[in-house]
Amino acid sequence: MRSAAFLYPWDVVGDPGAADRLAGLGVQQVTLAAAYHSTRALTPRHPRHRIVTARHTAVLYPPDPARWAGRALRPYAQDWVPGADPFDEAARALTAAGLEVHTWVVLAHNSRLGDGHPDSAVRNAYGDPYPWAPCIARPEVRGYLVDLAAEAAVRPGARGSELESCGWYGLAHLHAHDKTGGIPLSGAAQYLMSVCFCTVCAHGYDELGLPAGELRASVVRALEPVWAGADGGPDEGAAGRAEEWAAVEALVGAECAGVLRTWRDRVARSLQRAAVRAVREAAAGPFRVLLHADPAAHRCGANAGVDPAEVLAHADGVVVPCTGDERARTDALAPFGDRPAGATVAANLTVVSGLGGRPGTLAADAAHAASLGATELRLYHAGLASDGDLTAVREALRSLAGEPGKPGKPVA
Repeated sequence: MRSAAFLYPWDVVGDPGAADRLAGLGVQQVTLAAAYHSTRALTPRHPRHRIVTARHTAVLYPPDPARWAGRALRPYAQDWVPGADPFDEAARALTAAGLEVHTWVVLAHNSRLGDGHPDSAVRNAYGDPYPWAPCIARPEVRGYLVDLAAEAAVRPGARGSELESCGWYGLAHLHAHDKTGGIPLSGAAQYLMSVCFCTVCAHGYDELGLPAGELRASVVRALEPVWAGADGGPDEGAAGRAEEWAAVEALVGAECAGVLRTWRDRVARSLQRAAVRAVREAAAGPFRVLLHADPAAHRCGANAGVDPAEVLAHADGVVVPCTGDERARTDALAPFGDRPAGATVAANLTVVSGLGGRPGTLAADAAHAASLGATELRLYHAGLASDGDLTAVREALRSLAGEPGKPGKPVA
């Protein structure tokens, strides 16, 4: 079963042993960040540092000045990884170690963009902006994201790309010193707090026959009991995706829910098709394009909601979040069971114990994912994992490859 590990360029740049260490895990591919959001990341084995602070969303390569000249929305450069092109430096080292490199491109998740261009951000039913969530219905945002996908995905030496947050982003976001957990929100409430009411989206609702003001009032009215502590429906991940959407319909009514879904699905599908098409045109040759995706079209976030029956008509595959137990994996993977021949369904499993991952059960979890139709594995995240976690990963991959009983060597 083909497997790939996620990695940041700063995990490799400045560490001469990093590429060979990754190759020793038994993965065939590294999905290497080319465009990424702000983060503070641990680097437990790097000889020069232990913490890297990416202060804002940025590309990890030099953007093309001609492509972005005169445009208000454009990618931001980084200065926390040394070198003119840290992606290229890392990719060359990984390729030399025998690993296939694919780009990891984060799209509609960009706090700095919303700070600098407030009109580009999602606005909830209360009028609050989400600077980290560009509204993908806005023409200027869509144009920026499609061009960013094409540029960041097709880096020299890359054999494919995985597009994250290629769809709607919303409320859920680990912001600095986040203080939004005082009232737990169900999956349905998370969705309603993620619906956008910017001028473009409001016009879209109007065109579908439901005045935006009326729709906004319905959402606000549905959420008021939640702020008082009432149950807003099943927790995200604690119930099936169908039950979650049924709770949305119960809260705002079938008509309102239908208008929201029609508009948002139309916008997301259009962006996804355009981004994949732009990447393929930029590649001008064989190049695999996968989307980080959730099989519930109403879901927002890094794993953007898609229609499982439609998405594989234009993308080569999907990367599906498979954290949690067997029930959660079944709910995530089963909808992709009826797919075109050759389409990739990659099960994304967290292997960092400190982030809730279970590297010790990777072999069993991967086997279960395969029984549900997964064709590949994605391991999150090789750069963040401890030595013990990586040893467990290597042993699990050996077992899956039919090499049981071989003791793992130290990773450090």
